[in-house]
Amino acid sequence: MSSPADDAPDREGEKAPAGGASPDGLPPLRDVIRTYDLAPKKSLGQNFLLDLNLTRKLAREAGPLAGRTVIEIGPGPGGLTRALLLEGAERIIAVERDDRAVAALTQVQQRYPGKLDVVGADALSIDWRGELISRGISDHVVIAANLPYNIATLLLVAWLEAEPWPPWYDRMALMFQKEVAERIVATPGNKAYGRLAVIAQWRCEARIVFRLGPEAFTPPPKVASAVVLLVPRSDPQPACSVKTLGRVTQAAFGQRRKMLRQSLKSLTPAPELLLREAGISPEERAERLTVEQFATLAAIVDRGMD
Repeated sequence: MSSPADDAPDREGEKAPAGGASPDGLPPLRDVIRTYDLAPKKSLGQNFLLDLNLTRKLAREAGPLAGRTVIEIGPGPGGLTRALLLEGAERIIAVERDDRAVAALTQVQQRYPGKLDVVGADALSIDWRGELISRGISDHVVIAANLPYNIATLLLVAWLEAEPWPPWYDRMALMFQKEVAERIVATPGNKAYGRLAVIAQWRCEARIVFRLGPEAFTPPPKVASAVVLLVPRSDPQPACSVKTLGRVTQAAFGQRRKMLRQSLKSLTPAPELLLREAGISPEERAERLTVEQFATLAAIVDRGMD
């Protein structure tokens, strides 16, 4: 659970001139936006983070970056991209669908020769492990991004379901809408606790590292945001199939107000037998089970209870 201090938006950005001069010698971000007619598009889920203090803060949360390859999704005008390079990233692979942003990033490529690869593609369609292998990259990969909000959860789930495990990345520092961030780190009994929390916390250590108000972005979204740091567990326990865990949580949270002996009927014809073997009361409800209990249920199903 977060403390009251954690719930307050981060205040660092209020004192920093958004889009101001950068120590890398590149133009202010607001100038980049004007030059390339890079007004944010709602259809692409774009909300640009222009405050250099905040982009550096996000980059530091992803670090240390020396010698590492960083995957960035939706770099836009390049504020976070530049911060990652200033923090010592060896190489950045930036995935961007907006041709205007791709053009704007050429300035960064010229300033940092050989350190920025821009991939004009839909991030949801990329075979990440194959993409890295084709570029001769096998380890020390970090994902850092102010994710487009319209695909953020889909991307995260895809990364959390990566196989084989441990995954191709070492850690993720990701910006989400505050509501999504709270769903990732929620604990049993919290109204935000659900399927996303279970898979995220089973496979990773996850915590919110800082929060931002809408005023930190251009244009300001209607909701606050938060950065979540996720570090993969080398051997998630109890061991089970990630797909089976997904089936268990789908059944349980699909009817979260019902007792598990009812909600799990869509998973198995003998839910009480399954629950008894897991040491869980049939009268319990999904929102009160721990991550470990969900994984235990999945492990039993894997052994043949389905």
